[in-house]
Amino acid sequence: MSPRSILVIGPHPDDQELGMGGTIAKLADAGHHVTILDLTDGCPTPVGSRERRLQEAAAAAACLMPRSGSGTVRRVMLDLPNRTLQHTIEARHKVAGVIRAVRAEVLFMPHPEDAHPDHVAATRVCEDARFDAKLTGVKMPLPPGLEGDAAAPIHPRRVFYYYCSHLRSVPAFSFIVDTSGFEARKHEAILAYRSQFVEHAPNREVPERIAAADRYFGSRIHAAAGEPFWVKEPLGLSSLDGIVI
Repeated sequence: MSPRSILVIGPHPDDQELGMGGTIAKLADAGHHVTILDLTDGCPTPVGSRERRLQEAAAAAACLMPRSGSGTVRRVMLDLPNRTLQHTIEARHKVAGVIRAVRAEVLFMPHPEDAHPDHVAATRVCEDARFDAKLTGVKMPLPPGLEGDAAAPIHPRRVFYYYCSHLRSVPAFSFIVDTSGFEARKHEAILAYRSQFVEHAPNREVPERIAAADRYFGSRIHAAAGEPFWVKEPLGLSSLDGIVI
């Protein structure tokens, strides 16, 4: 498969690593170009500061960088308001600008059912931004430091939803990605957020809970680890290649 531009969107730094860190690393190793987009900085936070959270986010992304091949992983932040993220035209257009700039062909975003209002708002913003990105005659804004053509329309053909939910529910997933061999890099990326999962006592069990969930989902497809995803639109298969049987 030729390299794709893939945009992985999360409401806060760490959501993408928790939900699909293994898949991000696997995609990058396969030669794809992955952009991790944080809608907010995740601050204020019980432990740490904005500066530290951004340093941790950069370190986490570095953990997912490809170990071989020509793939890439980069991180961008829109700096929308944490804890009060809203589904607005302004937010939609900011995300649409990133979609255009990176020429995203595939979008990953949080599953729409969640207890965290920021997560619910993020999915609505991103779904509509996908539509806005294809509109002609509208120039979208670009965040500082990101280069690209924010005026040229594009319509990402695929949207996949990952799970970073605050609901204590079992995902009703559509498929599972085999992330065997990428467990250590995902764990390392999660632990890069020391302020969230090492120094913040209530969250210290989160990394192991995520690892246990990955082992469970992997077991459903006879793999060492796996990450679940959900789709609204049907997936088409041209062959059985790539399907775990």
